[in-house]
Amino acid sequence: MNATFSRRAWLVTTAASALTLAACERKPRVTYKGIDLTGATYATDFQLTDPQGQERRLADFRGKAVLVFFGFTQCPDVCPTALARAAEVKRLLGVDGQRFQALFITVDPERDTPEVLQAYTAAFDESFIGLYGDLTRTQQTANDFKVFYKKVPTGASYTMDHSALSYVYDPQGRLRLALRHEQSPEDCADDLRKLLHSTPT
Repeated sequence: MNATFSRRAWLVTTAASALTLAACERKPRVTYKGIDLTGATYATDFQLTDPQGQERRLADFRGKAVLVFFGFTQCPDVCPTALARAAEVKRLLGVDGQRFQALFITVDPERDTPEVLQAYTAAFDESFIGLYGDLTRTQQTANDFKVFYKKVPTGASYTMDHSALSYVYDPQGRLRLALRHEQSPEDCADDLRKLLHSTPT
């Protein structure tokens, strides 16, 4: 056997071994029932105020899976349904629920005062946090998240049309999922559990 052939055989064998090892080490891709947003370059942060007057950013919740929902406290159905589901998701997560944080961002800061937000979110779970900004910051934040909302006159008052997706960040603060409004609490909890236990570094 000549030296050239031996070297070629050694290179082929080495390359095949490396590929086999890489295949063994590669983790199977996690699939979600929600919309996988891994790698998204929008909604990377926010700067809003909580009911205690503290400025909040995404980094404040590092180490937790963070669910963000945009709505308003006078919403008749979509918002209470979304927050009730979030509370049920936390319960279904069991001990993992300690690493779950729900944030409710109001699109109606004119009526959703800090006191109103505090009472509203606490009615679903004491750990849930309401966030608000002035009209300009609210619009900027919604734009960053690609969220739609619009004031709709109703007689002497108004209501708000708005998007109904819930956004989920992993414990490293990366946008990973959008949960559809029609998803069940069980499906959402399953997605959150996967996210908490299979987050890439």
